Amino acid sequence: MSATAAATGGGPCQDITYQGTGYTLCTIHAGDDLRIWQNQPGGTPFGSFEQVNSVLKPEGERLAFAMNGGMYHPDRQPVGLTIVGGKEVHPIVTTAGPGNFGMLPNGVFCIGSGKDAGFSVVESRRFSKSPPACGYATQSGPMLVIDGALHPRFMADSDSTHIRNGVGVSADGRTAVFAISDGAVTFHDFASLFLDKLKMPNALYLDGSISRLYAPGLGREDIGLPLGPIIGLVTPAQPR
Repeated sequence: MSATAAATGGGPCQDITYQGTGYTLCTIHAGDDLRIWQNQPGGTPFGSFEQVNSVLKPEGERLAFAMNGGMYHPDRQPVGLTIVGGKEVHPIVTTAGPGNFGMLPNGVFCIGSGKDAGFSVVESRRFSKSPPACGYATQSGPMLVIDGALHPRFMADSDSTHIRNGVGVSADGRTAVFAISDGAVTFHDFASLFLDKLKMPNALYLDGSISRLYAPGLGREDIGLPLGPIIGLVTPAQPR
């Protein structure tokens, strides 16, 4: 479901149409204040965009964009690797398993540590052997695009369709593009958006069905059941 939110103007997101399907793309650049939220100090998951905004407000900040940032268990704790503020909240999982998360190869989206650090999407086993320095990270699966090729298990004629969201990273690691589909799409079609349209050599599936977006610049605030990991761009509440 989608609830109308008051537009704040600008923002990193835009609506496009690709192969007859509508998508919203949100583009983030190295040096932007992109973060991941999981648990509040008492251990309870943030669960919603509204709750994240409520913690940012006293600091004079707000979300310019956010979406669900990876898969989670019924208690809303993450399934895979989660790093928040340089601290590991949940360890990496490198074994195959059921569901989309376990459809290897899966991967990790890493927000590099440091003021002008870039981004990466790294296959999970490769990440485990040589982890980059991540200020924030989330593991999900499957990978959508792997070193310039679609995931080998995606079929063009698949009849499995869902609303889906994911993230791709440019070859130089300076740009990350988050995407969410307006309607139900196959893995193949969603991955093709990142590879063929956006020219992203690596991209990661974040989730489907429950996928939601907060984009105040577009007047959009999707609502639904509480979330696990949330990823979003922080900006000053008032322009400086």
